[in-house]
Amino acid sequence: MESEHQPKLSPVRAFQVLHGCNPEVEETYTSLSEYHDYEPSLEFDDSELIQTSGLAPLPPELLDIPDVLMERSASDGTIEENFEEELARAPEVYTEISSLDLEDSFAELNRTGLVEVVGDDEVGRRIIVVSACRLPPNKELLHDKLLRYLMFTLDKYVEQDYSVVYFHCGLTSKNKPPLSWLWRAYKAFDRKYKKNLKALYLVHPTNFIRIVWQMLKPAISVKFGRKMMYVNYLHELQQYLNLDKLCIPDAVLEYDKLLLSKNPRAAESARQNTVPVETSPIAKFNKKPTSSLSPPPTQQFGVSLSFIKENNANMVGAIPPVVRQCVEFLSQPDALETEGIFRRSANMSVIKELQSACNRGEPLRFRNDPHNAAVLLKTFFRDLEEPLLTFDLYDEIMDFQNWSPRDKPRKVKILILERLPLDNYMLLKYVFQFLWKVQDRSCLNKMTTSNLAVVFGPNLAWPPNGQMSLLSIAPINNFTDFLLSHQESIFII
Repeated sequence: MESEHQPKLSPVRAFQVLHGCNPEVEETYTSLSEYHDYEPSLEFDDSELIQTSGLAPLPPELLDIPDVLMERSASDGTIEENFEEELARAPEVYTEISSLDLEDSFAELNRTGLVEVVGDDEVGRRIIVVSACRLPPNKELLHDKLLRYLMFTLDKYVEQDYSVVYFHCGLTSKNKPPLSWLWRAYKAFDRKYKKNLKALYLVHPTNFIRIVWQMLKPAISVKFGRKMMYVNYLHELQQYLNLDKLCIPDAVLEYDKLLLSKNPRAAESARQNTVPVETSPIAKFNKKPTSSLSPPPTQQFGVSLSFIKENNANMVGAIPPVVRQCVEFLSQPDALETEGIFRRSANMSVIKELQSACNRGEPLRFRNDPHNAAVLLKTFFRDLEEPLLTFDLYDEIMDFQNWSPRDKPRKVKILILERLPLDNYMLLKYVFQFLWKVQDRSCLNKMTTSNLAVVFGPNLAWPPNGQMSLLSIAPINNFTDFLLSHQESIFII
């Protein structure tokens, strides 16, 4: 009988014994943990994108990899049998992070602009922008706090479909988190965060990013991998998102110009994509009327409420036809009780077909899908020339959270009843009375007043420059929630 204290063989030596090799031969593999504390001077060289093709030699940064990840790096591309078991430990990481002092103030990180929520894309998905160039230096930042901040921010939006734009430009050895932290973050962001993520745009990737992705690929689900897209230049991103709505840092804009200056072919492609604005899949449907080209009288998207009223003599109660059709369709019991109504996105081609039909004055056919009508309704408000709550009220809305609970009802009534134009008031009242019916079925559709405020708020108010920061989202949502919760006392019947 073998001794209970007989030392266990390592996997390599066990393999040698099994195949008749000399088990006494000393292993010559170097442990990656020996390099764990190695810190290079730079993470990557920005010139990699315009250098010759082919991956660069393995950079020293990749040596800072957790052992659990390295055990999978030699995979043949399939997910190991115990991978799901490992992912099941993600909630433990989340619990560990959540158990820390959640009262920490994130005001300092908010001011950096590292994470921005910039409204919805064309099919109603919230867009979250992460800019590496705004990441504070490692000396000034605790990475556990950074992870809590990211989770704290995403928690507000992960219950609905959303997209992430990551600007990689500006990540250096001075502010880059260690690779072990990236793996920890991936495990902390469990299925709750991943299932509704519809697209991850990685802008200005480098060879380092591509190498890291290849190493993480065996441990990442195929479904999640399909959501990630490399975007080498900003004009390529315009195929998917309206760049005017993104908070693009100046450093990213300058870096994109630098890349284009070194690649004439890409620069020519950028000119072809930006000069004729009509060729952009997004701009074609978002094009605003100009003095030289007036929209057809049947147009309802991308114009003002006054334009719609002037060209629809039969419009009842200042309610645009598209709004009335959407609300009447969604007021049916089956639609009202649809789980996640206004939270889910819809098929982009279907929404654009509906927009085109509406602008031609044709009746709308929602294909018996409540999500089509819900997304179209949000899109209408988002595409107005001026937000429904007007630019004039924007500063007061931003100050809403500073009002005392005692003053809020009086001040909100002044804004809505006295300062909001009559047509805007009538439309706002019509929509909020409908949304009250939606929240009345929240036991079935899961859309409470706060959930509706999150998905509707940014479509009702935005700053004159059109770019909404993360700091402005909270007061807008809170103001919208207050309006909806007190709609019976605010809106005069």
